[in-house]
Amino acid sequence: MSSPYKNVFSQGPISSEFIAQSITKHQSKTGIGAHNIFLGQVRADTIDGKIVAAIDYSAYEDMANKKFHEVREATFEKFELSCMHIYHSLGAVKTGEICLFVFVSSPRRKVVFEALEYVVEKIKAEVPVFGKEIFEDDSYQWKVNS
Repeated sequence: MSSPYKNVFSQGPISSEFIAQSITKHQSKTGIGAHNIFLGQVRADTIDGKIVAAIDYSAYEDMANKKFHEVREATFEKFELSCMHIYHSLGAVKTGEICLFVFVSSPRRKVVFEALEYVVEKIKAEVPVFGKEIFEDDSYQWKVNS
């Protein structure tokens, strides 16, 4: 049986073409006056002298999709949004590639600034997505969200 919640996950990095297509699809929604996007990119952090080469993302998908749904609902209750889209990577994402894409739209610009910060912070704090930082020497450690 499939989950009743929208799947926000995609395998591997989120492409710039996908992001551009998502924006383009909204040009026909003429009641929208503002969009705001957040793009989470994998950083080449140096930890204990080792450089991160990629992050391998995993999740309990049903539980995570349920939590993403709850975050969406809370955001729509708090802000006057026309629409919101959340996409998160699963699997390996190399440094410099996009792993999180959040896109909010509203009739007014001030709303999208406030809503985007709110939703990204809630995602980081509440959604059970796990990142294994893979170092250039193929060793790894589990990432702690900050």
